[in-house]
Amino acid sequence: MLRVVSWNINGIRSPLQGVVYEEPNNCTAMAMGRILDKLDADIVCLQETKVTRDVLTEPLAIIEGYNSYFSFSRNRSGYSGVATFCKDSATPVAAEEGLSGLLATQHGNVGCYGNMDAFTQEELRALDSEGRALLTQHKIRTWEGKEKTLTLINVYCPHVDPGKPERLAFKMRFYHLLQIRAEALLAAGSHVIILGDLNTAHRPIDHWDAVNLECFEEDPGRKWMDGLLSNLGCQAGSHVGPFIDSYRCFQPKQKGAFTCWSVVTGARHLNYGSRLDYVLGDRTLVIDTFQASFLLPEVMGSDHCPVGAVLSVSSVPAKQCPPLCTRFLPEFAGTQLKILHFLVHHKQDPVFKQSALQLSNQTQVQMRQNKAHMRSTRPRPSQAGSSKGQKKLMSYFQPSSSHPRVSPNLELPNLDALVTPKTPEDEVMAKVVEVQTKASKAEDEKDLRTSFWKSVLGGPLPMPLCRGHGEPCVMRTVKKPGPNLGRHFYMCARPRGPPTDPSSRCNFFLWSRPS
Repeated sequence: MLRVVSWNINGIRSPLQGVVYEEPNNCTAMAMGRILDKLDADIVCLQETKVTRDVLTEPLAIIEGYNSYFSFSRNRSGYSGVATFCKDSATPVAAEEGLSGLLATQHGNVGCYGNMDAFTQEELRALDSEGRALLTQHKIRTWEGKEKTLTLINVYCPHVDPGKPERLAFKMRFYHLLQIRAEALLAAGSHVIILGDLNTAHRPIDHWDAVNLECFEEDPGRKWMDGLLSNLGCQAGSHVGPFIDSYRCFQPKQKGAFTCWSVVTGARHLNYGSRLDYVLGDRTLVIDTFQASFLLPEVMGSDHCPVGAVLSVSSVPAKQCPPLCTRFLPEFAGTQLKILHFLVHHKQDPVFKQSALQLSNQTQVQMRQNKAHMRSTRPRPSQAGSSKGQKKLMSYFQPSSSHPRVSPNLELPNLDALVTPKTPEDEVMAKVVEVQTKASKAEDEKDLRTSFWKSVLGGPLPMPLCRGHGEPCVMRTVKKPGPNLGRHFYMCARPRGPPTDPSSRCNFFLWSRPS
Protein backbone atom coordinates (compact mmCIF):
# COMPACT_ATOMS: atom_id res chain seq x y z
CA MET A 1 0.00 0.00 0.00
CA LEU A 2 1.10 3.54 -0.76
CA ARG A 3 -0.23 6.30 1.51
CA VAL A 4 0.05 9.95 0.43
CA VAL A 5 -0.92 12.95 2.58
CA SER A 6 -1.17 16.66 1.78
CA TRP A 7 -1.31 19.45 4.35
CA ASN A 8 -1.25 23.24 4.19
CA ILE A 9 0.89 23.63 7.29
CA ASN A 10 0.75 27.45 7.42
CA GLY A 11 4.42 27.81 8.37
CA ILE A 12 6.86 24.94 8.79
CA ARG A 13 9.14 26.67 11.29
CA SER A 14 6.88 26.18 14.29
CA PRO A 15 8.28 23.15 16.15
CA LEU A 16 4.92 22.26 17.73
CA GLN A 17 2.95 22.54 14.50
CA GLY A 18 -0.08 20.29 14.52
CA VAL A 19 1.17 17.71 17.01
CA VAL A 20 0.67 17.36 20.76
CA TYR A 21 4.03 16.34 22.15
CA GLU A 22 4.68 14.20 25.17
CA GLU A 23 8.07 15.83 25.67
CA PRO A 24 7.87 19.64 25.74
CA ASN A 25 11.58 20.24 25.16
CA ASN A 26 11.97 18.50 21.81
CA CYS A 27 14.40 19.95 19.31
CA THR A 28 13.21 21.05 15.89
CA ALA A 29 14.37 17.89 14.14
CA MET A 30 12.49 15.66 16.56
CA ALA A 31 9.40 17.88 16.28
CA MET A 32 9.41 17.66 12.48
CA GLY A 33 9.99 13.93 12.70
CA ARG A 34 7.00 13.59 15.02
CA ILE A 35 4.82 15.48 12.56
CA LEU A 36 5.74 13.08 9.79
CA ASP A 37 5.26 10.08 12.06
CA LYS A 38 1.86 11.43 13.11
CA LEU A 39 0.76 11.73 9.48
CA ASP A 40 2.02 8.17 8.89
CA ALA A 41 2.44 8.48 5.12
CA ASP A 42 4.98 7.32 2.57
CA ILE A 43 4.86 10.71 0.85
CA VAL A 44 3.93 13.94 2.66
CA CYS A 45 3.29 17.10 0.64
CA LEU A 46 3.27 20.39 2.57
CA GLN A 47 2.07 23.77 1.35
CA GLU A 48 2.61 27.32 2.59
CA THR A 49 5.91 26.46 4.28
CA LYS A 50 6.78 30.18 4.44
CA VAL A 51 10.54 29.61 4.26
CA THR A 52 13.16 30.67 1.79
CA ARG A 53 16.48 28.91 1.27
CA ASP A 54 18.41 31.43 3.36
CA VAL A 55 16.34 30.65 6.48
CA LEU A 56 15.86 26.91 5.94
CA THR A 57 17.65 25.03 8.71
CA GLU A 58 19.07 21.54 8.60
CA PRO A 59 16.77 20.16 11.35
CA LEU A 60 13.75 21.06 9.19
CA ALA A 61 15.22 19.84 5.93
CA ILE A 62 17.10 16.67 6.88
CA ILE A 63 14.90 14.16 8.71
CA GLU A 64 16.16 10.65 9.40
CA GLY A 65 14.36 8.10 7.25
CA TYR A 66 13.14 10.71 4.73
CA ASN A 67 14.44 12.63 1.73
CA SER A 68 12.98 16.10 1.23
CA TYR A 69 12.50 18.56 -1.63
CA PHE A 70 11.64 22.26 -1.35
CA SER A 71 10.40 25.00 -3.66
CA PHE A 72 10.95 28.53 -2.39
CA SER A 73 9.43 31.89 -3.17
CA ARG A 74 11.85 34.09 -5.10
CA ASN A 75 9.98 37.33 -4.45
CA ARG A 76 9.10 37.49 -0.76
CA SER A 77 10.46 35.99 2.41
CA GLY A 78 8.05 34.15 4.70
CA TYR A 79 5.56 33.65 1.86
CA SER A 80 4.15 30.65 0.00
CA GLY A 81 6.50 27.69 -0.63
CA VAL A 82 5.90 23.93 -0.85
CA ALA A 83 7.85 20.87 0.31
CA THR A 84 7.64 17.13 -0.26
CA PHE A 85 8.98 14.55 2.21
CA CYS A 86 9.39 11.00 0.91
CA LYS A 87 10.28 7.98 2.99
CA ASP A 88 13.47 6.28 1.92
CA SER A 89 11.28 3.38 0.81
CA ALA A 90 9.53 5.79 -1.62
CA THR A 91 12.54 7.72 -2.93
CA PRO A 92 11.64 9.38 -6.26
CA VAL A 93 13.57 8.83 -9.46
CA ALA A 94 13.21 12.50 -10.45
CA ALA A 95 12.22 15.80 -8.84
CA GLU A 96 11.64 19.25 -10.28
CA GLU A 97 10.71 22.69 -9.01
CA GLY A 98 8.03 24.68 -10.83
CA LEU A 99 5.65 23.92 -13.69
CA SER A 100 7.23 25.71 -16.63
CA GLY A 101 10.63 24.01 -16.70
CA LEU A 102 12.50 27.30 -16.35
CA LEU A 103 13.68 26.31 -12.86
CA ALA A 104 14.71 22.82 -13.91
CA THR A 105 18.33 21.69 -13.61
CA GLN A 106 20.21 19.65 -16.18
CA HIS A 107 19.88 16.30 -14.40
CA GLY A 108 17.07 14.58 -12.53
CA ASN A 109 14.20 16.52 -14.09
CA VAL A 110 10.70 15.17 -14.57
CA GLY A 111 10.26 16.64 -18.05
CA CYS A 112 7.11 16.58 -20.25
CA TYR A 113 6.10 20.26 -20.37
CA GLY A 114 3.47 20.34 -23.10
CA ASN A 115 2.66 23.27 -25.36
CA MET A 116 3.24 26.54 -23.51
CA ASP A 117 3.11 28.88 -26.49
CA ALA A 118 0.22 30.77 -24.88
CA PHE A 119 2.62 32.04 -22.20
CA THR A 120 5.47 34.51 -22.48
CA GLN A 121 8.80 33.82 -20.81
CA GLU A 122 8.19 36.64 -18.33
CA GLU A 123 4.79 35.21 -17.47
CA LEU A 124 6.21 31.73 -16.91
CA ARG A 125 8.91 33.13 -14.62
CA ALA A 126 6.31 35.06 -12.64
CA LEU A 127 4.10 31.97 -12.23
CA ASP A 128 7.03 29.89 -10.97
CA SER A 129 8.66 32.61 -8.87
CA GLU A 130 6.36 32.18 -5.85
CA GLY A 131 7.35 28.58 -5.05
CA ARG A 132 3.91 27.07 -5.65
CA ALA A 133 4.65 23.77 -7.40
CA LEU A 134 6.95 20.80 -6.83
CA LEU A 135 7.00 17.57 -8.85
CA THR A 136 8.34 14.18 -7.75
CA GLN A 137 8.28 11.13 -10.03
CA HIS A 138 8.16 7.64 -8.55
CA LYS A 139 8.26 4.06 -9.74
CA ILE A 140 5.33 1.95 -8.49
CA ARG A 141 4.46 -1.73 -8.81
CA THR A 142 0.88 -2.92 -9.08
CA TRP A 143 -0.50 -6.12 -7.56
CA GLU A 144 -0.12 -7.75 -10.98
CA GLY A 145 3.61 -7.07 -10.80
CA LYS A 146 3.61 -4.37 -13.48
CA GLU A 147 5.96 -1.44 -12.95
CA LYS A 148 4.58 2.01 -13.78
CA THR A 149 5.46 5.66 -13.37
CA LEU A 150 3.60 7.94 -10.96
CA THR A 151 4.13 11.72 -10.86
CA LEU A 152 2.96 13.73 -7.85
CA ILE A 153 2.36 17.47 -8.37
CA ASN A 154 2.41 19.23 -5.01
CA VAL A 155 0.70 22.61 -5.52
CA TYR A 156 -0.29 25.66 -3.50
CA CYS A 157 -2.57 27.59 -5.85
CA PRO A 158 -2.87 31.38 -5.51
CA HIS A 159 -5.50 33.00 -3.33
CA VAL A 160 -7.55 35.88 -4.72
CA ASP A 161 -7.67 38.88 -2.41
CA PRO A 162 -10.84 40.95 -2.98
CA GLY A 163 -8.70 44.09 -2.85
CA LYS A 164 -6.38 42.81 -5.61
CA PRO A 165 -8.47 41.85 -8.63
CA GLU A 166 -5.34 41.32 -10.75
CA ARG A 167 -4.60 38.20 -8.69
CA LEU A 168 -7.64 36.50 -10.23
CA ALA A 169 -5.98 36.59 -13.64
CA PHE A 170 -2.74 35.31 -12.06
CA LYS A 171 -4.64 32.44 -10.42
CA MET A 172 -6.38 31.40 -13.63
CA ARG A 173 -3.11 31.45 -15.57
CA PHE A 174 -1.57 29.26 -12.88
CA TYR A 175 -4.50 26.83 -13.22
CA HIS A 176 -4.03 26.78 -16.99
CA LEU A 177 -0.30 26.07 -16.68
CA LEU A 178 -0.95 23.33 -14.12
CA GLN A 179 -3.43 21.59 -16.42
CA ILE A 180 -1.07 21.78 -19.40
CA ARG A 181 1.75 20.17 -17.41
CA ALA A 182 -0.48 17.45 -15.91
CA GLU A 183 -1.98 16.50 -19.25
CA ALA A 184 1.48 16.41 -20.86
CA LEU A 185 2.63 13.94 -18.21
CA LEU A 186 -0.47 11.81 -18.82
CA ALA A 187 0.20 11.85 -22.56
CA ALA A 188 3.76 10.63 -21.90
CA GLY A 189 2.42 7.54 -20.12
CA SER A 190 2.78 8.56 -16.48
CA HIS A 191 0.04 8.37 -13.89
CA VAL A 192 -0.53 11.75 -12.23
CA ILE A 193 -1.77 12.87 -8.83
CA ILE A 194 -2.42 16.58 -8.21
CA LEU A 195 -2.61 17.21 -4.48
CA GLY A 196 -2.48 20.28 -2.32
CA ASP A 197 -4.34 23.51 -1.61
CA LEU A 198 -6.25 24.48 -4.78
CA ASN A 199 -7.86 27.47 -3.01
CA THR A 200 -11.28 26.80 -4.57
CA ALA A 201 -14.33 25.09 -3.09
CA HIS A 202 -15.63 23.14 -6.07
CA ARG A 203 -19.27 22.35 -5.29
CA PRO A 204 -21.86 23.94 -2.99
CA ILE A 205 -21.47 20.89 -0.74
CA ASP A 206 -17.83 21.93 -0.27
CA HIS A 207 -18.70 25.34 1.19
CA TRP A 208 -20.85 25.95 4.25
CA ASP A 209 -22.38 29.23 3.11
CA ALA A 210 -22.55 28.60 -0.64
CA VAL A 211 -26.26 29.47 -0.74
CA ASN A 212 -25.59 33.06 0.34
CA LEU A 213 -22.67 33.63 -2.05
CA GLU A 214 -23.46 35.51 -5.22
CA CYS A 215 -22.81 33.67 -8.49
CA PHE A 216 -21.23 30.68 -6.75
CA GLU A 217 -21.37 28.47 -9.83
CA GLU A 218 -20.04 31.24 -12.09
CA ASP A 219 -16.71 31.54 -10.31
CA PRO A 220 -13.86 31.09 -12.86
CA GLY A 221 -11.98 28.72 -10.56
CA ARG A 222 -15.01 26.46 -10.18
CA LYS A 223 -15.58 26.45 -13.93
CA TRP A 224 -11.96 25.40 -14.42
CA MET A 225 -12.41 22.52 -11.97
CA ASP A 226 -15.57 21.49 -13.82
CA GLY A 227 -13.51 20.99 -16.96
CA LEU A 228 -10.62 19.28 -15.18
CA LEU A 229 -12.67 16.73 -13.21
CA SER A 230 -15.02 13.96 -14.22
CA ASN A 231 -18.51 13.74 -12.76
CA LEU A 232 -18.78 12.63 -9.17
CA GLY A 233 -18.44 8.91 -8.62
CA CYS A 234 -16.16 6.45 -10.25
CA GLN A 235 -18.64 5.48 -12.97
CA ALA A 236 -18.42 7.08 -16.37
CA GLY A 237 -20.68 10.11 -16.67
CA SER A 238 -21.71 12.62 -19.28
CA HIS A 239 -18.57 14.70 -18.76
CA VAL A 240 -15.29 12.85 -18.66
CA GLY A 241 -12.42 15.00 -17.44
CA PRO A 242 -8.87 13.67 -17.12
CA PHE A 243 -8.96 13.69 -13.28
CA ILE A 244 -11.23 12.58 -10.43
CA ASP A 245 -11.74 14.20 -7.05
CA SER A 246 -10.80 11.14 -4.99
CA TYR A 247 -12.67 12.18 -1.82
CA ARG A 248 -15.96 12.77 -3.64
CA CYS A 249 -15.42 9.48 -5.46
CA PHE A 250 -15.66 7.65 -2.12
CA GLN A 251 -17.86 10.16 -0.24
CA PRO A 252 -20.04 11.84 -2.89
CA LYS A 253 -22.70 13.11 -0.46
CA GLN A 254 -20.74 13.70 2.73
CA LYS A 255 -21.67 17.09 4.17
CA GLY A 256 -19.48 19.14 6.47
CA ALA A 257 -16.30 17.65 4.94
CA PHE A 258 -14.22 20.80 5.21
CA THR A 259 -10.47 21.31 5.28
CA CYS A 260 -10.08 25.05 5.97
CA TRP A 261 -11.53 27.34 8.64
CA SER A 262 -11.03 30.97 9.65
CA VAL A 263 -8.77 31.24 12.69
CA VAL A 264 -9.84 34.81 13.46
CA THR A 265 -13.51 33.91 13.79
CA GLY A 266 -12.91 30.56 15.52
CA ALA A 267 -15.03 28.87 12.86
CA ARG A 268 -13.39 25.48 13.35
CA HIS A 269 -15.23 24.93 16.65
CA LEU A 270 -18.55 24.75 14.79
CA ASN A 271 -17.09 23.37 11.53
CA TYR A 272 -17.99 26.49 9.56
CA GLY A 273 -15.51 26.22 6.71
CA SER A 274 -14.83 25.04 3.17
CA ARG A 275 -12.97 22.26 1.35
CA LEU A 276 -9.98 23.74 -0.44
CA ASP A 277 -7.54 20.80 -0.24
CA TYR A 278 -7.75 17.90 -2.67
CA VAL A 279 -6.15 14.69 -3.87
CA LEU A 280 -6.93 14.50 -7.59
CA GLY A 281 -5.87 11.40 -9.52
CA ASP A 282 -6.14 10.50 -13.17
CA ARG A 283 -9.18 8.39 -13.96
CA THR A 284 -7.40 5.10 -14.53
CA LEU A 285 -5.31 5.43 -11.40
CA VAL A 286 -8.27 6.28 -9.14
CA ILE A 287 -10.54 3.55 -10.49
CA ASP A 288 -7.87 0.81 -10.46
CA THR A 289 -5.71 1.55 -7.42
CA PHE A 290 -7.34 4.01 -4.96
CA GLN A 291 -8.55 2.19 -1.86
CA ALA A 292 -9.55 5.20 0.27
CA SER A 293 -9.52 8.97 0.40
CA PHE A 294 -9.76 10.74 3.75
CA LEU A 295 -9.61 13.97 5.76
CA LEU A 296 -7.86 14.40 9.12
CA PRO A 297 -9.75 17.23 10.87
CA GLU A 298 -8.50 16.06 14.29
CA VAL A 299 -4.93 17.11 13.41
CA MET A 300 -4.50 20.65 14.70
CA GLY A 301 -1.79 23.26 14.21
CA SER A 302 -2.93 25.08 11.08
CA ASP A 303 -6.02 26.72 9.61
CA HIS A 304 -6.14 23.68 7.28
CA CYS A 305 -6.34 19.97 8.06
CA PRO A 306 -4.47 17.21 6.23
CA VAL A 307 -6.05 15.21 3.40
CA GLY A 308 -4.82 11.99 1.87
CA ALA A 309 -5.40 8.77 -0.05
CA VAL A 310 -4.33 5.13 0.02
CA LEU A 311 -3.32 3.30 -3.17
CA SER A 312 -3.06 -0.45 -3.65
CA VAL A 313 0.43 -0.23 -5.13
CA SER A 314 3.93 -0.55 -3.71
CA SER A 315 6.73 1.94 -4.23
CA VAL A 316 9.96 0.99 -5.96
CA PRO A 317 12.57 3.31 -4.42
CA ALA A 318 15.31 4.82 -6.54
CA LYS A 319 18.87 3.87 -5.70
CA GLN A 320 19.87 7.52 -5.35
CA CYS A 321 17.96 10.70 -4.56
CA PRO A 322 17.50 13.26 -7.37
CA PRO A 323 19.83 16.29 -7.36
CA LEU A 324 17.03 18.55 -6.04
CA CYS A 325 17.09 16.70 -2.70
CA THR A 326 17.96 19.06 0.16
CA ARG A 327 20.70 16.77 1.46
CA PHE A 328 22.70 17.74 -1.64
CA LEU A 329 22.52 21.47 -0.92
CA PRO A 330 26.03 22.76 -0.13
CA GLU A 331 24.98 24.13 3.26
CA PHE A 332 23.64 20.71 4.32
CA ALA A 333 26.00 18.36 2.47
CA GLY A 334 29.12 19.53 4.31
CA THR A 335 30.51 21.01 1.09
CA GLN A 336 29.64 24.64 1.62
CA LEU A 337 31.94 26.90 -0.37
CA LYS A 338 34.48 28.97 1.51
CA ILE A 339 35.27 32.56 0.65
CA LEU A 340 38.68 31.50 -0.75
CA HIS A 341 36.90 29.65 -3.56
CA PHE A 342 35.68 32.99 -4.88
CA LEU A 343 39.23 34.48 -4.95
CA VAL A 344 40.92 33.46 -8.20
CA HIS A 345 44.73 33.35 -8.31
CA HIS A 346 45.97 35.90 -10.86
CA LYS A 347 48.89 34.82 -13.08
CA GLN A 348 51.30 37.75 -13.40
CA ASP A 349 53.29 38.53 -16.52
CA PRO A 350 57.14 38.09 -15.97
CA VAL A 351 57.87 41.65 -17.12
CA PHE A 352 55.19 43.04 -14.83
CA LYS A 353 56.47 40.89 -11.95
CA GLN A 354 60.08 42.16 -12.43
CA SER A 355 59.01 45.80 -12.57
CA ALA A 356 56.90 45.33 -9.43
CA LEU A 357 59.92 43.80 -7.66
CA GLN A 358 62.13 46.75 -8.64
CA LEU A 359 59.50 49.21 -7.42
CA SER A 360 59.29 47.34 -4.12
CA ASN A 361 63.08 47.50 -3.64
CA GLN A 362 63.10 51.24 -4.38
CA THR A 363 60.31 51.77 -1.87
CA GLN A 364 62.21 49.91 0.84
CA VAL A 365 65.40 51.96 0.22
CA GLN A 366 63.43 55.21 0.38
CA MET A 367 61.80 54.14 3.68
CA ARG A 368 65.23 53.42 5.23
CA GLN A 369 66.53 56.84 4.17
CA ASN A 370 63.48 58.58 5.66
CA LYS A 371 63.94 56.78 8.98
CA ALA A 372 67.64 57.73 9.14
CA HIS A 373 66.81 61.36 8.40
CA MET A 374 64.19 61.47 11.16
CA ARG A 375 66.64 60.02 13.72
CA SER A 376 69.28 62.57 12.81
CA THR A 377 66.94 65.58 13.08
CA ARG A 378 65.11 64.47 16.26
CA PRO A 379 66.01 66.76 19.26
CA ARG A 380 67.66 65.08 22.22
CA PRO A 381 66.41 65.58 25.82
CA SER A 382 69.45 67.74 26.77
CA GLN A 383 68.80 70.07 23.82
CA ALA A 384 65.03 70.29 24.18
CA GLY A 385 64.85 71.17 27.88
CA SER A 386 66.94 72.44 30.74
CA SER A 387 69.96 70.67 32.16
CA LYS A 388 67.80 69.07 34.82
CA GLY A 389 65.86 67.15 32.18
CA GLN A 390 62.10 66.62 32.13
CA LYS A 391 60.10 68.17 34.96
CA LYS A 392 58.11 66.08 37.35
CA LEU A 393 54.35 66.32 37.60
CA MET A 394 54.43 67.65 41.18
CA SER A 395 56.44 70.67 40.09
CA TYR A 396 53.32 72.14 38.51
CA PHE A 397 51.45 72.19 41.85
CA GLN A 398 52.19 75.04 44.32
CA PRO A 399 50.60 75.85 47.69
CA SER A 400 47.99 78.60 47.62
CA SER A 401 48.96 81.86 49.28
CA SER A 402 45.36 82.81 50.15
CA HIS A 403 45.01 80.15 52.87
CA PRO A 404 47.20 80.15 55.95
CA ARG A 405 49.15 77.02 56.63
CA VAL A 406 48.19 74.88 59.57
CA SER A 407 50.82 74.55 62.18
CA PRO A 408 51.89 70.95 62.71
CA ASN A 409 52.06 71.50 66.48
CA LEU A 410 48.38 72.57 66.76
CA GLU A 411 46.36 70.15 68.88
CA LEU A 412 42.74 69.47 67.92
CA PRO A 413 40.09 68.87 70.59
CA ASN A 414 38.99 65.32 71.27
CA LEU A 415 35.44 65.10 69.79
CA ASP A 416 34.81 61.66 71.24
CA ALA A 417 34.83 63.08 74.72
CA LEU A 418 31.99 65.51 73.81
CA VAL A 419 29.63 62.82 72.36
CA THR A 420 27.66 60.59 74.66
CA PRO A 421 28.37 56.96 73.75
CA LYS A 422 25.41 54.88 72.49
CA THR A 423 24.49 51.50 73.87
CA PRO A 424 23.80 48.53 71.51
CA GLU A 425 20.08 48.74 72.33
CA ASP A 426 19.98 52.37 71.21
CA GLU A 427 21.69 51.55 67.95
CA VAL A 428 19.20 48.74 67.20
CA MET A 429 16.23 51.00 67.96
CA ALA A 430 17.65 53.75 65.76
CA LYS A 431 18.03 51.33 62.85
CA VAL A 432 14.46 50.04 63.29
CA VAL A 433 13.06 53.56 63.32
CA GLU A 434 15.10 54.46 60.23
CA VAL A 435 13.86 51.40 58.29
CA GLN A 436 10.24 52.07 59.26
CA THR A 437 10.55 55.69 58.21
CA LYS A 438 11.95 54.75 54.80
CA ALA A 439 9.24 52.08 54.23
CA SER A 440 6.47 54.50 55.18
CA LYS A 441 7.90 57.15 52.87
CA ALA A 442 8.16 54.69 49.95
CA GLU A 443 4.58 53.51 50.53
CA ASP A 444 3.32 57.07 50.54
CA GLU A 445 5.16 57.82 47.28
CA LYS A 446 3.72 54.66 45.67
CA ASP A 447 0.17 55.58 46.72
CA LEU A 448 0.68 59.08 45.40
CA ARG A 449 1.89 57.81 42.01
CA THR A 450 -0.95 55.29 41.79
CA SER A 451 -3.61 57.88 42.52
CA PHE A 452 -2.07 60.25 40.00
CA TRP A 453 -2.06 57.72 37.13
CA LYS A 454 -5.57 56.57 38.02
CA SER A 455 -6.76 60.14 37.70
CA VAL A 456 -5.02 60.53 34.34
CA LEU A 457 -5.74 57.08 32.85
CA GLY A 458 -9.24 55.88 33.41
CA GLY A 459 -8.48 52.37 32.04
CA PRO A 460 -10.34 50.47 29.33
CA LEU A 461 -14.06 50.78 29.20
CA PRO A 462 -16.09 47.64 29.92
CA MET A 463 -16.96 45.62 26.83
CA PRO A 464 -20.55 46.03 25.64
CA LEU A 465 -22.80 42.97 25.75
CA CYS A 466 -24.08 41.42 22.56
CA ARG A 467 -27.87 41.36 22.22
CA GLY A 468 -28.02 37.76 21.07
CA HIS A 469 -26.38 36.15 24.11
CA GLY A 470 -25.87 38.97 26.62
CA GLU A 471 -22.12 38.19 26.73
CA PRO A 472 -19.12 40.56 26.55
CA CYS A 473 -18.13 41.38 23.00
CA VAL A 474 -14.69 41.32 21.39
CA MET A 475 -13.04 44.32 19.74
CA ARG A 476 -11.87 44.06 16.12
CA THR A 477 -10.12 46.44 13.72
CA VAL A 478 -11.11 47.17 10.12
CA LYS A 479 -8.28 46.08 7.82
CA LYS A 480 -10.04 46.42 4.50
CA PRO A 481 -8.94 49.50 2.52
CA GLY A 482 -11.55 52.24 2.57
CA PRO A 483 -12.87 55.12 4.64
CA ASN A 484 -13.15 52.94 7.77
CA LEU A 485 -9.65 51.49 7.63
CA GLY A 486 -8.20 51.29 11.14
CA ARG A 487 -11.50 51.89 12.97
CA HIS A 488 -12.41 49.66 15.92
CA PHE A 489 -15.73 47.91 16.39
CA TYR A 490 -17.38 45.42 18.73
CA MET A 491 -18.90 42.10 17.72
CA CYS A 492 -20.07 38.87 19.33
CA ALA A 493 -17.18 36.88 20.79
CA ARG A 494 -18.59 33.46 19.92
CA PRO A 495 -17.18 31.45 16.98
CA ARG A 496 -18.68 31.87 13.56
CA GLY A 497 -21.24 29.29 12.52
CA PRO A 498 -24.45 28.75 10.61
CA PRO A 499 -27.15 31.35 11.34
CA THR A 500 -29.55 28.58 12.38
CA ASP A 501 -27.24 27.45 15.21
CA PRO A 502 -28.05 29.42 18.40
CA SER A 503 -24.61 28.67 19.84
CA SER A 504 -22.85 30.46 16.98
CA ARG A 505 -22.05 34.15 16.70
CA CYS A 506 -24.96 36.56 16.61
CA ASN A 507 -25.08 39.55 14.25
CA PHE A 508 -24.38 42.19 16.91
CA PHE A 509 -22.22 45.09 15.67
CA LEU A 510 -21.23 48.37 17.30
CA TRP A 511 -18.65 50.97 16.31
CA SER A 512 -16.18 51.91 19.03
CA ARG A 513 -16.14 55.54 20.11
CA PRO A 514 -12.92 57.37 19.26
CA SER A 515 -10.72 57.88 22.30
